[in-house]
This record gives sequence, structure tokens and C-alpha cells, in this order.
Amino acid sequence: METRMKKTFALLFLFSMPHAAEARELCTVFADAETGKVFFKRGEHCDQRVTPASSFKIAISLMGFDSGFLKDEHSPRLPFKQGYPDWRPSWREATDPAKWMKESVVWFSQQITQALGPERFAKYVRDFGYGNEDASGDAGKDNGLTRAWLSSSLKISPLEQIAFLEKIVNRRLPVSASAYEMTGKITLIDAPPAGWELHGKTGSGAPVLPGGAQDEAHFYGWFVGWGIKGQRKIVFARLTQDEKREAESSGLRARDGLLKELPSILNSQSD
Repeated sequence: METRMKKTFALLFLFSMPHAAEARELCTVFADAETGKVFFKRGEHCDQRVTPASSFKIAISLMGFDSGFLKDEHSPRLPFKQGYPDWRPSWREATDPAKWMKESVVWFSQQITQALGPERFAKYVRDFGYGNEDASGDAGKDNGLTRAWLSSSLKISPLEQIAFLEKIVNRRLPVSASAYEMTGKITLIDAPPAGWELHGKTGSGAPVLPGGAQDEAHFYGWFVGWGIKGQRKIVFARLTQDEKREAESSGLRARDGLLKELPSILNSQSD
């Protein structure tokens, strides 16, 4: 009995200890995709606009498939070239749309947006009503096509993410049926809660300090997406911010935390 009690107290102590890679939760919000009614909201910064970072890949996917630059999950398959962003080893390889979304390959996004050109890219951003709709990029650098969503001009809040995702679920954006279908295919999340079809994308981006440097000790972490179960359709967004520099991606940690909590949140909404 004494041994069992010691093990129990040891486990309680372990789980009560703060995790080394905890981040401050700025906002978690869920809404019914058809009515727009928010059924779960936590955090004091749900209307705070920050960089969308790689969560913007959902929007870029819709643009790419609608324009015809992207064909399907595996076409086009583009080669990696020296000079492309290669922050992760997996980015230094030929990449197709499925791998682009799964591995969050920055240079593949940039190939899509550069193929669109500045006018068409900016028009998509406006037509989507995406955040502050500013696709200009860094001031005076004419780099909107490659940088706008990466700690630059384009910003969006968790509540605006929800509004954008509702338009996807209800197909109220000016894109083709194929763009919706293919974006749905490459954003599928593995091992969702029982009975759910879940789609989503992470994002990690640093705040910009006065003078233009990035504050890499306080990365934002996004996880946004939508879920479908029978007639039930929901959209969600989580935004976190690190309190110190961490080894693991802030977006991946935001995703893992939300997925762990997801069943209880979904169960809180009556069917």
C-alpha cells in the first residue's frame, strides 16, 4: 500500500509541474460554421491581429487551385533550389501540394504567390476579406508576394480566422469547387476525434520589434481549421504566444494542445 501511494504522489507531482514548452494562450474560439454562433471562447485577445504565418497556407491553397497553378495533391512537384528558405531539412527536397501543406514549406507558398503576381494575389486577399487585407509586405521593400504573411503587413485575429473559415465551409468565397475540394484534401488532420473529419493548419511567426527585428523569444502559435460530423460543422482557432525561446514550433504545440482538449470542447456543444 505504501509503495502504491508513493507512486500515486509521484505521478501527481509530475503532472502538476509546468511543462518546459508551455505558451500563453491568447485565444481559443469555436463556432458553429452554419450559424456563426460562438459556443466556446477563452482568452482576452480574440480580436488581436497578428501575423497569420503558415496558417495563411489555407488561403494560398485556395488561390493556387483556383488559379490552376496547383492541379491536385501531387501536381505540380517543384524542385528545391539553392537560395530558397530551407529552415527545415525536409524543405530541401522536391515538393508537391500534399507535402507542402504537411511540412509547411515556405518556398512552395512563395512559388504560388509569385505565379499569381501582385495584382491577382492582392485581389484574392481582398476578396477573401482576410484580416486587414494588407498584402503589401515590408514597408518600402516590395516583397508582398514572398513576405506579406510572414511577420509582415498581413495580420489577422482569431475571430477573423473564424469568419474566413466559415466562408470556406459554406463555400462563400469566389473560388472554384475544385479549389475547395483539393484544399480540403491536403488539410485533412490524421487521427481526429471519433466520427469527425477534421481539417487544419498550424502557423508560427514572431512579433516585429521597433526597428524591424523579430522577437524570436515570443513566437505566436496558430492552429486553425474546421470539422464536420454528419450535419454538424464547426470552425476553430487557437492563438498562443511563447514566453521564452523554445526548441519546438509554437504552431505544433498550439495544435497538439488543442487536439488534446478537442473532445471535451466538442462535447460541450449540444448536438
